[in-house]
Amino acid sequence: MQSSPCCRNSPLAHHIPCHNLQFTWRTWSGHAQQPGYGARRSVSPIFSITSCERTNHNVFGGFSTGDGTLIALNALRNRNDGQFAPTVGHSYRRRLLKRSKFGGQLQSSSVRGATGKKNRTLSSDTRGQKCTGTPGRDQVSEMVGFELDKIEDSTDEEPNLDIKCDSAEFLGGLMPKKEVGADSFLKKFPLYDGRGVTIAIFDSGVDPAAAGLETTSDGKPKIIDVVDCTGSGDINTSTIAKADADGYITGASGARLQINKSWKNPSGDWHVGCKFAFGLFTDTLVTRIKKERKKKWSEEQREAITEAMRQLTAFNAKYPKVSDAKLKKEREDLQTKYDLLQKVSDSYEDKGPIIDAVVWHDGDVWRAALDTQEMEGDTELGKLIDFIPMTNYRIERKYGIFSRMDACTFVTNIYDDGNILSIVTDSSPHGTHVAGITAAHHPKEPLLNGVAPGAQLVSCKIGDSRLGSMETGTGLTRGLIAVIENKCDLINMSYGEPTMMPDYGRFIDLATEVVNKYGVIFISSAGNNGPSLSTVTAPGGTSSSIIGIGAYVSPSMAAAAHSVVEPPEHGLQYTWSSRGPTPDGDLGVSLSAPGGAVAPVPKWTLQKRMLMNGTSMASPCACGSVALVLSALKAEEQAISPHIVRKALENTALKVSDSQVEPLTTGRGLIQVDKAYEYLQKCKDRPSVLYKVHLTRLGTTGPNLRGVYLREFQDLLQASEWTISVKPQFHEDADNLKVVAPFEERLQLESTDASWLKCPEYLLLTNNGRTFNIVVDPTNLGEGVHYGEVRGTDLEASWRGPSFRIPVTVIKPIQVSASSPKVTFSDLSFVPGFTDRRFILVPEGATWAEVTIRCHGFDTPRRFIVSAVQLLPKKRPSVWDTYATFSSPSSKDFAFAVEGGVTMELTLALFWSSGNGSHVPALAEIEVEFHGLLSDERELSVNGGEIVTRVDIKAPLAAEKLAPSATLTSVRVPYRPVEAKVEPLSASRDKLSNGRQIHGLTLKYKFSLGEAAEVTPRLSYLNDRIYDTEFESQFYMIFDVNKRVLASGDCYPKNVKLPKGDYLLRMLVRHDNVNYLEKLKKSPLLLDRKLEEKNYVKLNFFSHIDGAVTGSDQVKGKSLAPGEIYPLYLGSASDDKLPKDSPLGSILIGTLRWGKLSKGSSKSESNGEDCPACSQISYVLPPQSKAEEKGKEKPSTEAKKTVAQTLEDEIRDAKIKVLSSLPISTKEERKDWDDLVSVLKTDYPKHLQLRVEILQKLAASQEKDDKLKVIHAADEVVSLIDRDALAKYFGIKTEAEDPEAAVQPDSDLRKTMMQQVRKEMENQRDALADALYKKGLALLDIEEQVTSKETTIQPKAEETTPAAAESVEKSAEDDNGAGAETPDRSSPRDEKVDEFEEDFKELRKWVDVASPKYSLLSVKREKRAGRLGTAIKALNDLIQDDSKPPQKHLFELRIQLIEKIGWAHWAAYERKWLKVRFPSDYPLF
Repeated sequence: MQSSPCCRNSPLAHHIPCHNLQFTWRTWSGHAQQPGYGARRSVSPIFSITSCERTNHNVFGGFSTGDGTLIALNALRNRNDGQFAPTVGHSYRRRLLKRSKFGGQLQSSSVRGATGKKNRTLSSDTRGQKCTGTPGRDQVSEMVGFELDKIEDSTDEEPNLDIKCDSAEFLGGLMPKKEVGADSFLKKFPLYDGRGVTIAIFDSGVDPAAAGLETTSDGKPKIIDVVDCTGSGDINTSTIAKADADGYITGASGARLQINKSWKNPSGDWHVGCKFAFGLFTDTLVTRIKKERKKKWSEEQREAITEAMRQLTAFNAKYPKVSDAKLKKEREDLQTKYDLLQKVSDSYEDKGPIIDAVVWHDGDVWRAALDTQEMEGDTELGKLIDFIPMTNYRIERKYGIFSRMDACTFVTNIYDDGNILSIVTDSSPHGTHVAGITAAHHPKEPLLNGVAPGAQLVSCKIGDSRLGSMETGTGLTRGLIAVIENKCDLINMSYGEPTMMPDYGRFIDLATEVVNKYGVIFISSAGNNGPSLSTVTAPGGTSSSIIGIGAYVSPSMAAAAHSVVEPPEHGLQYTWSSRGPTPDGDLGVSLSAPGGAVAPVPKWTLQKRMLMNGTSMASPCACGSVALVLSALKAEEQAISPHIVRKALENTALKVSDSQVEPLTTGRGLIQVDKAYEYLQKCKDRPSVLYKVHLTRLGTTGPNLRGVYLREFQDLLQASEWTISVKPQFHEDADNLKVVAPFEERLQLESTDASWLKCPEYLLLTNNGRTFNIVVDPTNLGEGVHYGEVRGTDLEASWRGPSFRIPVTVIKPIQVSASSPKVTFSDLSFVPGFTDRRFILVPEGATWAEVTIRCHGFDTPRRFIVSAVQLLPKKRPSVWDTYATFSSPSSKDFAFAVEGGVTMELTLALFWSSGNGSHVPALAEIEVEFHGLLSDERELSVNGGEIVTRVDIKAPLAAEKLAPSATLTSVRVPYRPVEAKVEPLSASRDKLSNGRQIHGLTLKYKFSLGEAAEVTPRLSYLNDRIYDTEFESQFYMIFDVNKRVLASGDCYPKNVKLPKGDYLLRMLVRHDNVNYLEKLKKSPLLLDRKLEEKNYVKLNFFSHIDGAVTGSDQVKGKSLAPGEIYPLYLGSASDDKLPKDSPLGSILIGTLRWGKLSKGSSKSESNGEDCPACSQISYVLPPQSKAEEKGKEKPSTEAKKTVAQTLEDEIRDAKIKVLSSLPISTKEERKDWDDLVSVLKTDYPKHLQLRVEILQKLAASQEKDDKLKVIHAADEVVSLIDRDALAKYFGIKTEAEDPEAAVQPDSDLRKTMMQQVRKEMENQRDALADALYKKGLALLDIEEQVTSKETTIQPKAEETTPAAAESVEKSAEDDNGAGAETPDRSSPRDEKVDEFEEDFKELRKWVDVASPKYSLLSVKREKRAGRLGTAIKALNDLIQDDSKPPQKHLFELRIQLIEKIGWAHWAAYERKWLKVRFPSDYPLF
């Protein structure tokens, strides 16, 4: 499962990447006509809301007029397009009147655009960048450009509502700070608002032009550095260009670029590169830009289609009945032009504009400038010469916007001595939103400030634009490097994913080093995978050095931000917020903070703010809270320790509830800034100590644990004893004599529940650490979850609270009888936010569960989250979850796979906001029934060389319906790397602290596809792990033979559909330990090629071992008694069903199922749907069988050669082979080749193959003078072939085809002889056709050269018209098979025209000139005849031929033809695609 930003984006957010947000807020500024005001007034619309709830929801939005008046909109979401249509809802109006906290009266207003579709007027230019101040930490970033804040006035709609409200209370709920005590803290200490604190935002990138992210509260620049840590915006600028006398250079795209004369460049070296702009944008922005760009394309396209139709109509009117061959061809060409235009309209796909980049050193710093003319759509805008040069953002803090259309902010960074330019954009609005929560500063709207408006930010983009904003290990590591370089105090990271091994992995080690060595406080989201236990994600919820934050919602947030009908009376955790503990016993969730806010979003969204909710929003709220504390400590010059600060936060947090197990949900509680500050005031003289606690269970061996977590049945049968190791850890610079040696604490050890958790009473702790034992006795505990702690508190400073805590979690499951594997939970009552957990010991042998939920007793619809979780050693938690909405009393059935003998948590939770308007609880009943069908092998591997494979199936629980099926759906082919190279990476970007250089292992794999297929590349050892892996990262790209990127991915490989052809996969693996990389040099790549559904291989099961041979006793369905073991025999696949193009070592993989659900609809003759329990089956392909030889030895049909003759032939063939291999690119090489040709022609004057090789070499030459030599060589080939004999042979039936020949006594000999004759004749025919084909191309090339010279000297078109007309007439006659005599040609040009037509006529005798091998000649002939539409059509057919990879010269020819017709817009479109299909080099990783 790919990780994603931890904002709540859907009912199952952890299954869906990124930003289909639950709510979207649209913001704008403009004017609205309001009755009662008399004139138009300036209105500052605060928001409009959209929802991606699966049902329609009334939501609230409106304008703020600046005087406390709120113009409200009541809108209903359109289910199809996600927009809003204005509605008038009387019940909603009444509810608003009842809401005292919004107060006020209702009045009429006129507001246009309730659907969110705004007509914005953009002003000024987008290209200027302006920097004020001097370079340094206090320099403010600024961009001079257009404002996205105007909409057209509206008078076409009457308003729904207008409300006066208490804006302070309302806005406070949009950006919650009261819940964490930040508001009261800032009232008391207004200067401790984050000033002096630098926060790194590890996210999708932050827009420095976003609202509130320009300056801090004390006037300093808000964002001091912006870094793309992923490399997704990198441009290779290693190519150096020199300016010509006019000051122009040729850009990497081929464009001619003018250099600004004011730019200093002492070296005169201009580094050039280019990039497609869409590679820098989010999918949402790309979609919007494509829509805008297509408007212009469509307008030009309609004009072209209209003109083509006009020409066709005029022709038909002039010639209503056409019989003349020439006119028929002319009409056909006109019709083809019209059809071509229609077709290109249907297949239009915009690949976006190209940005040309130029980098140079001005004597002081590296500079960069961009040419964005293609983005502007106006040739006078976006020119390179007008660009204000930029350098690394950290130096001058300049940013720009590409164009008025996209409104996308970017910054630049230059690396590796000008060889890499990084253009930094955001990969989603997520990062800007997170940054806004943390530290946005709105001088005019302080209530919408972030938590720490005085803090400065460093944007570390870890979300790769190439992967849809998913993080990469490269991004994470470079982010940590940037943290150290910028001396950051805090890190916020709102990303994460489930992990196999908590608190382990390369990134975790590096992050721990940053925290412990550099004193950085690392805060991260805990995940959105709740409400079940043990669903926290890495790194936030699973790493000791990182503070994991859960998401809390308060009543004011529910009212203002979520607009619920009736807010909850008390705050609670969001239903979806992940819960602890971790599999190794740690608490998981450290603290909680408000998990929703209305915060800034990037400019390109064309709005100021947006509502998002998730632990992604809770984490920056917590981070901003900590920034306030650090700001105070810095201002008071108090030493800062991440460990003491964390202890202060945890020991002063506000408990959300008094439940014993609440820490597993909210951690230590809700952050309280003021209390944490007071706590730290008392800790001024305390040493910075990290208490490292590890646990081991007596009598066992294994890794160290961080807590006690007893969950499985075998661990609960008796009391267990645990050894606790506590070791104080000091900073490496701590003074041994003054700090380390004197350290001694007298601790009181305390258990929160001594009835089942026992510990010693005291412990004297010194620098060298201590151990002690605790006893956990779960035997007398009741069913359910139990949580306790062992706390160690300093007796001499008890006010500090616990110095360390040892979390202990015990889960007592319900045991289900194997003979009656069914359990029911009745009389369950649910109010909003309530979660019911049931722990069940899944019976041994169970493989799936079927659950029925019955819900009743409610008045309004209710929405539940249903989930089931099991934990298996060193595997990600097995989580199944879904949403269930009950609109009326009813029941719903679910089924999911389970692991027998393992405790399962079944959770049913009513969504926190569901049913808020009702005071009637929902009643529910849950029925769980377990089923099982077990095979003697968990994953079945079948040797295709075996006729049958036995599998024993058992029904261990109850009677089950056996319905076996085995379907093989993919071929897995292994490939070894063709090249493996380890080398150091960028010294400026990829060097860790202490000078540790990161190296990269580049692996190259080649593979071929015989037909189009969907493939998935896998490097199994490295796949599916980002955080819990020793290796830093991996990234791969798949290229065609033209270096075009067709797919890219990281440790989560993605399937991609590829056409037939040859491919190269390049993969980069990173680590600073070269020895680790060396061991991966021979790593095989597994390429999974999905079969078409019609080619799926289905294997049959039989009840008897001979069934696979006899075809009898096939098993499709059978009832098994409880405990019955039934043998099945799996038959092998027949050879004709197996894929033919799979090399040795390939295997087929697929799915194996044994049973059907007991409930549900019938899908086949067997009742029930397929059960969810399935396993993988692999089928080792046997060696392919060879065709049987029909004869022991083929009879000889020619006289036996002497040794001398054989030797002479071998020498001749060797000489010809050498001739064909010689290069002829230089004059010396060409002379050697010519000399050898002369010798061989003399030695072998009649040898056809020699003449063929000479022709091939000359035809491949690009020299113009060789065209005549090609014609001569082709004539020599033709002269050696007896065309009469060839025509006679192919014009009569051969004896081998004569049915009577089959009965002749010597038929085998006769057949062999005829096969050899046929082969010889076919070779001669192919050589003849190839010679005629190449001669025809050469003739046309020469003619084009002559025409070009004539046009240059005598440009008048009428001088060449008669010859062209005669050519058209002649070709028309030939195309209709007319037998007219060839007209006399008096000029040399006329003779060439005749010669070409004769050549073409001769070629058509022997081959189909429309076939891909020869159709290029037909294309050029149509072009020559002036039938350009017909030429393009034939060329399109040739281009679409998949027997060869795309050929650049064919696409260039198509552009020439399109330009000649006059379709400039289509030609420009094709030129753009030309750069996509044929890039100049491989892109950077």
